[in-house]
Amino acid sequence: MGPLCWLPLFTHLVLLLPPGTWPRGPIRVFVVPHSHMDVGWLYTIKENMHLYVKDVYATVVQELTLSRHRRFISVEQEYFRLWWDYYASGKQKNQVHRLVASGRLEFVIGGQVMHDEAVTHFDDQILQLTEGHGFLYETFGVRPRFSWQVDPFGASATTPTLFALAGFNAHVISRIDYDLKEAMQKAQELQFVWRGSPSLAKRQEIFTHVMDKFSYCTHGPVTWEDSLFSAELIQNGFDPEDREFYFDLKNHMQVLVKDMKLRATWFRTPHVLWPWGCDRTFSNATLQFTNMDRLLDFINMWTFKHGVTVEYATLSTYFNAVHAHRDVWQVRDHRDFLPYSSAPSEAWTGFYTSRSRLKGLARRASALLHAGESMFTRYMWPAPRGRPDPGWALRQLQKLRWAVSEVQHHDAISGTEAVHVSDMFVKHLNVGMQVVHKLMTSIVLKGTQRPAALQGRVSPPAPPAPRGTCVSRGSQQHVKPALCAGPESEGYLAVVYNPLAWTVTTIVNLTLGFSTVNVTDETGRPVSTQDLQVQKSKELPSKYVLYMLTTIPGLSYRRYCIRPTKEDQEHGQITRITMPVPSRFPLRRRGRPRPSCMGLVSVTNECYTVFLDQDTNLMHSIWDRQSGQTVLVDQEFLEYEVHGNIDRGPVSDNYKFRPKHRAKPLWEVVRMEVVRGHLVTEIRQYFYRTVKAKNYSYAIYTRLAHVPRGRDQELLCHRIEQEYWVGPLERNQEVILRTRTDLRSGQVLHSDSNGYQMQRRPHRTFATNSIARNYYPMVQSAYIEDQRSRLVLLSEQAHGVSSQGEGQVEVMLNRRLWNNLTLSLLYNLTLNEVSTIHPVFWLLLGPQKEMTSLRPRAGLALQHRPVVVLANLSKADLNWSTPQPEAVTLPPSLHLQILSIPGWNYSSNHTEHLRNLHKGRHRKPKADLRRVLLRLHHLYEVGEHPSLSRPVRVNLKALLRGLGPVVAVEERSLTGTWNVSELERWRWRTKDRGGSRPPGPQGPVVTIRPKEIRTFFIHFGKQ
Repeated sequence: MGPLCWLPLFTHLVLLLPPGTWPRGPIRVFVVPHSHMDVGWLYTIKENMHLYVKDVYATVVQELTLSRHRRFISVEQEYFRLWWDYYASGKQKNQVHRLVASGRLEFVIGGQVMHDEAVTHFDDQILQLTEGHGFLYETFGVRPRFSWQVDPFGASATTPTLFALAGFNAHVISRIDYDLKEAMQKAQELQFVWRGSPSLAKRQEIFTHVMDKFSYCTHGPVTWEDSLFSAELIQNGFDPEDREFYFDLKNHMQVLVKDMKLRATWFRTPHVLWPWGCDRTFSNATLQFTNMDRLLDFINMWTFKHGVTVEYATLSTYFNAVHAHRDVWQVRDHRDFLPYSSAPSEAWTGFYTSRSRLKGLARRASALLHAGESMFTRYMWPAPRGRPDPGWALRQLQKLRWAVSEVQHHDAISGTEAVHVSDMFVKHLNVGMQVVHKLMTSIVLKGTQRPAALQGRVSPPAPPAPRGTCVSRGSQQHVKPALCAGPESEGYLAVVYNPLAWTVTTIVNLTLGFSTVNVTDETGRPVSTQDLQVQKSKELPSKYVLYMLTTIPGLSYRRYCIRPTKEDQEHGQITRITMPVPSRFPLRRRGRPRPSCMGLVSVTNECYTVFLDQDTNLMHSIWDRQSGQTVLVDQEFLEYEVHGNIDRGPVSDNYKFRPKHRAKPLWEVVRMEVVRGHLVTEIRQYFYRTVKAKNYSYAIYTRLAHVPRGRDQELLCHRIEQEYWVGPLERNQEVILRTRTDLRSGQVLHSDSNGYQMQRRPHRTFATNSIARNYYPMVQSAYIEDQRSRLVLLSEQAHGVSSQGEGQVEVMLNRRLWNNLTLSLLYNLTLNEVSTIHPVFWLLLGPQKEMTSLRPRAGLALQHRPVVVLANLSKADLNWSTPQPEAVTLPPSLHLQILSIPGWNYSSNHTEHLRNLHKGRHRKPKADLRRVLLRLHHLYEVGEHPSLSRPVRVNLKALLRGLGPVVAVEERSLTGTWNVSELERWRWRTKDRGGSRPPGPQGPVVTIRPKEIRTFFIHFGKQ
């Protein structure tokens, strides 16, 4: 319909507008069509694909193809990849290629999911980005340049740093504290340059856009999924005499122009980002675009009257306009936007702990993937040594990569999904862990079809959880073929793999069915009884726990044969190990006054003495032997009670934490045992709800390691390991473990940001909901301190953490909730689980300098504990003929974040890759097995430690010489799709002239500076 046909209608509408309504100056509005597709939440991935996702992509591709001025952004690659692989026709794929090439369809973020920013580890954020970016680059040759993190519940300072490293030009967020957003709107400060890392600062800054209070969903009645303006509009065209249609269109026009004018007042440039879409929209893109086409045309006809132009846009279009405006932007430092509150009584801090079991499983799966990737790369490259087939191995790794990637979604690991959706994530993770465990077994064992059936912590599908890791200088051991031979062999073959690029000293624990044990190492020699300890299992009365001290070089494994003790017929030897006997203390009731130190029991190792109060059966204090300082420390379980009925007040749910009052103790009596062994001493504290209760509800198992002289004991000695048994909980109960000390902390807590950096969290006072608003995410570590000592808590999974009093730190361990909110009733979006959880923490105590040195490495030692592969001796057959490659050893301030064969088929040369795509779009080249992805991370901040904060020079050829001859080293962007020498990010004007880090030299010798994350392609030649 031509412009003249619309003229009578526009004239009539403009005359209705009151004079002086519109501000001076033209406003350019960028309408960004999108559909928010949660990878999970209320429906499973399969359900969502069937319900709407396949229709969104099918109809959007159709409508973009019909009109060149239309645009659309695609976010979650998990869904797009599934549509591309299983639903898209050849014709649709060709159309998509043309749309992407012309910029009408734009991929933003480009990861598998829109990841959560509070409880995800940055390793896993990088993984899901890398998986999505690799698919997009392989398929289309494109690399996302903008983010769209519009739904995560708060914004981390780590995410913008990672996006900058991936080559992004701008970052979009939305959910920040309601009062802060309102203040930023009034001050026109919703856009700024964010320097998310204090150490990287200007070198990895990124322009950040905070969505206004209307967020990512369209504000107003302009999202059509079921109807057009007029029923006959498409069939009969526009009729100027249709007054009903005039009235309908007039209302829509008034709503849009008013909304756009309002938004323009909140930003410094005349460019307005106007998101068009919401959750699960555009399943009928024909209706959407047909209506909006006419409405946008209508507005543009009268720009000279109301001063607004509108156009379809992608993020590229919008940010190009903002960048061209050449404004000078304010700078935000490394502070994050956590926690997030949507109203005074609505603190979104409950999800830091929701679905604790899923959070733990996700992190263990990530750790197993890290180990499996490096083992496959180390022992299967450059030529397979027997089993397994490289193609099969890559498929097994891919299953776990995708499972770990998808659970990073902001409604997955957050615990904010429906119960059956959570079950889906658990299933995918377990399947992925099983196949990777099978892969690792096939690498170190030959002829063994499955691992041994294990007990306790070492049962498949998850690998066993050995206790403890410490940096040490070990020697490479060579294997003797005769180990474990004999027709009557009984017991197990244990292969212990160290996934860290340091030599570690660790204590491994295995659950066995026999109490007397003979252990020989890979040289055939018996392991000293000083390195072994056997004790009764506290969980399984008929079983026994073997503790074994071992030292393993970086990315290497040690092998042991474990048999029931028998007299050796040839040598006449018997290995006898004395089993420790528990010392039991009487039940003690809560609330008894604490007497003097005469009633203290001590447990000592080479670094600490832990004092226990016999009159309370609680911890009393810890003496740090190195500094000579004693810190009073006690621990107990408490609970926050919450409402479940919305008629009685605000309720806690999967997202939000709303306690009725302060936490109360949930136990009446506590029983204590101390099991003193020569290798490990264990303190067992059992908490009972009532005096008459027969079964305990909570427990703390505290372990101190005793490292023999001559063995490196730095990390193994300097930690107090704790395992908590929590549950089952009562309904509408949120359980914490509170640790009280006499540290003068000023109620200042430090907690980590996604495991990457620390954030200072001073206690703040609010008129309402102050308890919940002072909770913060703890992905890996937290600490409190004063001038004399620092107490560090390290966790194997994410939790909520807070300091509600002087010298206190409390960790929320688990939640059990039921409420009558609509989502809970309709979709079973509840936390009404009765299971028991077993989170693991490590406590470190000492002077600030020493704790600064130990905390990052101890956190990695907990996260990447050795993986144990166990097989029955009667079935095992080791690959004895193949010696292990040379160990990989990095300096103590560096971490090998990944060593992997991704299996990508694209050329590292961008021009060549685009040429290959153009030539053979329908052919799938073979995976490049000689290209290894290497990523190194500097663990320390600038100025954090006098020696460990220095830049580190590394020769990558020398580091990886055990893998084979290195023929080329390329430095790449974070996700591998850019050569850093070709990556140019936009510079944004600031008062101090910031900018991106210049590319480093292309060669095998690199210098890693504090907090840098550097990614490389290592190309190997044939041996």
